[in-house]
Order: sequence, then C-alpha cells, then structure tokens
Amino acid sequence: MSTCPFDERRLERAWQLLAAWVAEDRTRAAAGVVGGSDWQSEVSAHGRLRDGDDAPPIEHDTIFLMASPSKPVSALAVMLLAERGLVRLNDPIQRYVPEFHGGGKRKITLRNCLTHTSGLPDMLPNNNELREQHAPLADFVRGTCGVELLFKPGTETRYQSMGLLMLGEVVRVVSGKRLGEFLRDEVFLPLQMHDTVLGMTDDWHEPDASGRRRVDRIAEVRVAADKPAMWQLWNSEYWRRQGAPWGGLLSTCGDWARLCRHLLGIHRGQAGVISPTTLAAMTANQLEYFAELPEDRRRTQPWGFGWQLNWPAHPTTFGDFLSPRSYGHWGMVGTLVWLDPVLDLFGVALTTEPLDDRRYHSEWTNAVTGAVR
Repeated sequence: MSTCPFDERRLERAWQLLAAWVAEDRTRAAAGVVGGSDWQSEVSAHGRLRDGDDAPPIEHDTIFLMASPSKPVSALAVMLLAERGLVRLNDPIQRYVPEFHGGGKRKITLRNCLTHTSGLPDMLPNNNELREQHAPLADFVRGTCGVELLFKPGTETRYQSMGLLMLGEVVRVVSGKRLGEFLRDEVFLPLQMHDTVLGMTDDWHEPDASGRRRVDRIAEVRVAADKPAMWQLWNSEYWRRQGAPWGGLLSTCGDWARLCRHLLGIHRGQAGVISPTTLAAMTANQLEYFAELPEDRRRTQPWGFGWQLNWPAHPTTFGDFLSPRSYGHWGMVGTLVWLDPVLDLFGVALTTEPLDDRRYHSEWTNAVTGAVR
C-alpha cells in the first residue's frame, strides 16, 4: 500500500468523533474506515454488539445492517446487465415484468428507477403489515405492481425504495438468479467480500475455522420505543434473510473498503468488475437528461444511477469539503459511505442507530477531509 496521505494527528479527530458518539449514547456502536485506491486505514471500532453491559464489544470485522447503501450496490447489478447488452436503461420495467402495468406504469423505465424519478412510493401503503406478516419479496413486488403513482414518471424526484425492488425483479428475470445471488457471484466473491450478503444464507449460522459464526458478529440496530414497530424487525432472522434490494445488505467496514478501493481504482483506469465508462455513468448527474424535471432540482440535488451525488447546500450533504465529483449514500440505521475520485478518497462510517440528525456524519466527513495533507 502507498503512504497514508493524511496528517495522522488531524485524522485522529475523526476517530475521536466515532468514540464520542458512543460515549454520548448517540449510538450503541460506531465503526469507520477511510482510504484511497491503493491504501486504507485500520478500522476504528467503538461500542457493543447489543444492549447490556455484558454484551461483547464490536471489532474490526463486526457486521452491520447497511440499510440504503444497499441501493447503489443493487444498481450495480443492473448496470452489469446493461453493459453486457442484456437490458437497456430506457427499457420499460413492464418489458421484463408484464404484470407491472396500469396507472401510467408502462412509462416507467429502468432509468427512472435508478434515478428516483419513477413516481413509485418509497414504501407501500401496507408496508408495515407485510413486514409484520414476514411476507416474501414476491408480495412486495405484487403490491408495487398495483400501487398508484405519486407523479408522472420523469417529472419529479421522490426517493423510492420500491423502484429498487422492481430493478431487483428485472435482474432476477434476466439473469435467472435472485439479486443477492447475482451480486454474490459477480461482485462479492470476485472482490473477496466474504462478510457481505444481500439475503443471509444458512452458512452464516455455521462456525468458521476460528469457531465464530458470522451471525454472531452482527451488531444489532437499536430502535427507540417511539419508532414504528416494524423497525424492530431489522434485527430479525426474517429481515436478514429477506435480501431487500433497497436496504437488506449486511456488510463490514473492511468489505466496504474493498469495494470503495476497487471503484476508485476503476476511476483511475484499473480493470474492475464494471467498465470505467459504466462507472462514469453511474456517478454522473443523470437528472440533466430529464427535460420535465425542475431545473433547480437537477442542479442542486443530482442523482447518478443508484448513487446520490453530494448535495453541498442540502441537509443531507455528505460533507462540506468533498469535490463536485463525490458520490455516496446514507442509510436510515446510521450508515454513510462516500467516495471522491478527485481526492482519491473514501469514507465509511457505520452505526447502529436510526438517523434523526445526519449532521454528525457530515461532521465526521469534514474531520476526514480536513486531515488530508
């Protein structure tokens, strides 16, 4: 690895922030890692896996529920199919899922679902009931096929997890594999992301060579009593096995570091799981091509394909000092991943707390970028 481009004394402030979140009880656990295309820091880990003073501390390989950073990973599967000529981004979803029709849905394309311009809702009206019934993804797909649109596709942006659900269904139909299986074969195994899965499998309950089970390394999400009851399911076997394309990924700081380093390497011309041109498209402002979108939305709150680009003047900015080419994603359970191809830098900060205030994550990013020499 190359020499760390940070002032180590200044970078220590970022690790101190993670420790402070735990000490101040903002979250039960927090872990972070930073790096570039050819280097990475050690994982800084603080807190415990579960509630209780006797709960084990988290470690460098603790597994977190990623929540919405699952979305750009799911989008990666669609882009792989597209660069192989198996789908086109302007294809309607209905071409692959014929039951997806009615109420203007025939105009919804893969491109719309990748950029949150589909008009689909974030969650179904009966989302809570489906989760409490431990419904399979097929029931969510059926519900999405019948749901009413919030607006005409391509005329507005509205964050939509159900768009990612339909993209996962397209991957299943075209590849013949569930989305989690496709990502395992095409991304996770090639990159040796052995602690990452979209839909936990039986082997996660089996001990490894050291006698540890991966399921025992998962940090539980802490949910306040006033939060929706269905949030409690984040720690359930049902949700961990569900493989929800919009939020079901389980992973570690170390595995995300592998992915981020790999993507930054592609930006710098190295061979990778996707081509440089595909990655460039994923991380460019794709809203520019929607003629009916409000101009200020296209300019100030841009989306790539699956990736949110940084929104500097918006509350959900990743950080104040990232370059205009930076991209990443937040997660409802207190997770943040960002990459900056200009700085050749990435940051991963994972916690176990549903976010009410995203400010402290951007403060962490500022501490990281402020440490660059």
